[in-house]
Amino acid sequence: MSTSAAVPLLEVRQIQKFFPIKTGLFSKVTGHVHAVDGVSFSVKKGETLALVGESGCGKSTVGRSILRLFELTSGEVILDGTRIDNLSAGALRPLRKRIQVIFQDPFSSLNPRMRVHDIIAEPIRNFGLESDEAKIKERVVYLLDKVRLPKDAGERWPHEFSGGQRQRICIARALAAEPELIICDEAVSALDVSVKAQIVNLLQDLQKELGLALLFISHDLAIVEHMTHRVAVMYLGRIVELADRTELFSDPKHPYTSALLSAVPVPDPEKKTTRIVLQGDVPSPVKRPSGCHFHTRCPEAIDICKTKEPKQTILPSGRMVACHLREV
Repeated sequence: MSTSAAVPLLEVRQIQKFFPIKTGLFSKVTGHVHAVDGVSFSVKKGETLALVGESGCGKSTVGRSILRLFELTSGEVILDGTRIDNLSAGALRPLRKRIQVIFQDPFSSLNPRMRVHDIIAEPIRNFGLESDEAKIKERVVYLLDKVRLPKDAGERWPHEFSGGQRQRICIARALAAEPELIICDEAVSALDVSVKAQIVNLLQDLQKELGLALLFISHDLAIVEHMTHRVAVMYLGRIVELADRTELFSDPKHPYTSALLSAVPVPDPEKKTTRIVLQGDVPSPVKRPSGCHFHTRCPEAIDICKTKEPKQTILPSGRMVACHLREV
């Protein structure tokens, strides 16, 4: 895959999101959930960057923080050269249409009291993209065709559609704002395998046709390998490895990445793979281990891992890995 530009459309710089833990009658803050802790990456125009990791690693919080559904504890989010994390609601509004989102559960994402036509037309009206109702209707029909739904689907209600069809409606609604970046937050994880493949292929086709950038948040590495350009691996709120997709899948450098990839089913029965089984549970984001947060489960941990946090090392190939074993 090739991307359309070298200039980043989105830059995320050292973002943190800590959720306070409040107890007692006066809601005293007694601790914090360190959901995201110092995450940095960029997404180029026309590129797909995958954000992967186990449940609870903070990847969805990253996506929602970029959208300002959560306010950052610290860090910066820059959209095409404009910092957006510190903008007022009024100043942010015209920029919101440039970043749209597709959530995991399509049924919860759609207003059951609105027909599909009005659901898709809503962002067109809200962002002032068109005021003539005849042209809005024409635009909705066009978008329904883009996501491969019949034009009469606009007159029906969300509950009349299957899960895959509802997700297509969500994609059409996202496209209605004419975005440059779409955040796909586990957008296919609730779908059947065959439907999942159809939606992934649809997203790829739309990306090529419209030049969209995608931030693809997922735990499904088989899908990630199929559709992304680069992959960022998260563990306990931090990115531990970021590399080109082919490079990462063929030669993982971080022990956690190796463990994740070893769990991906291989369709070739003659190709033998060794499953790396991690011991123990993911540590609490409230009381994280000292040093490298992964050392309590890492099969390759050494003494320094217990006391010193690894730095993010840029290897000669350009990939980033945060592991004492790879420091140069």
